[in-house]
Amino acid sequence: MSEQLVTHGLIAFFSHIAAAFVLLAVFVVVYIRITPYREIALIRAGNVAAAASLSGAVLGYCTALASAIANSVSLVDMCFWGVVALVIQLLAFGVARLLIPGIVSDIPDNKIASGVFLGALSLGLGMLNAACMTY
Repeated sequence: MSEQLVTHGLIAFFSHIAAAFVLLAVFVVVYIRITPYREIALIRAGNVAAAASLSGAVLGYCTALASAIANSVSLVDMCFWGVVALVIQLLAFGVARLLIPGIVSDIPDNKIASGVFLGALSLGLGMLNAACMTY
C-alpha cells in the first residue's frame, strides 16, 4: 500500500471521526435541552428510567450516524445526514410524548417502563433511519 493512500485514509478517518464526535456532542446537548427534565442529574442520582431513555437516544443516534458515515460520499454529505439523524431522534421524543403524555413526569419519577419505552423507541427509529440512509 502506498504511503499516499495511507495518508489519505488517515485524513479521511480522523476528519470523519472528529465530525462524528462533534455531531454526537451536539445531539446530546440539544436532546437534554429539549427534554423538560435534567437527564444527567437524574442519572447521577441513580434514576434508571432517565438512563434507559438517554441511552436509547444516544444509541439510536449513533446507529444512524454510523450509517451516514458508511454511506456518505464526502465529509459534508456525512454531516448533512448526521443532522437529519439528529432531527429524527428529536422527533422520537415528540412521538413518545404523544403516545404517553405523562412521560415527562414518569422519567423523573423513575418509572422504568416509560424510560425503557422511550429508549427503545429512540433506538428503533435510529435503526430505521440508518436503513433509509443507504443509497
